[in-house]
Amino acid sequence: MDIERVLDVSARQAIRAEFRFDPELPLVVCVELLAEGGPHVLWRIGRDLLRQGLRETSGLGDVRLRPSNRADRATVWLRLVSKDMAALFELPVPPLAEWLAHTYELVPAGHEFTGVDWDVTTADLLDIR
Repeated sequence: MDIERVLDVSARQAIRAEFRFDPELPLVVCVELLAEGGPHVLWRIGRDLLRQGLRETSGLGDVRLRPSNRADRATVWLRLVSKDMAALFELPVPPLAEWLAHTYELVPAGHEFTGVDWDVTTADLLDIR
């Protein structure tokens, strides 16, 4: 997906963002930001947080989303913070919403833990095997 990094009021940078979803890890969406000539950056964002951010302000801390108020096209602002750095991106809603809806077809909301073997998970957490 083509997105823009907002550098200031009048300057933007075109960025390619690759969104990935693994049904084995259904709570998380991986977003790789690919700036031409720059490093590739990988962020893991909660799938529900991303979905909520399409409609209303969402997130705390390092990842925050909110719909823009642009009349000419539907976009969402994505703010990412790491240590003393922050970046603001503008993402188009229609392709993001379509892609995200597909992830919920693969793993419906509320079914993220359906395949978890809780006995094994608890034993792993408590290291009792």
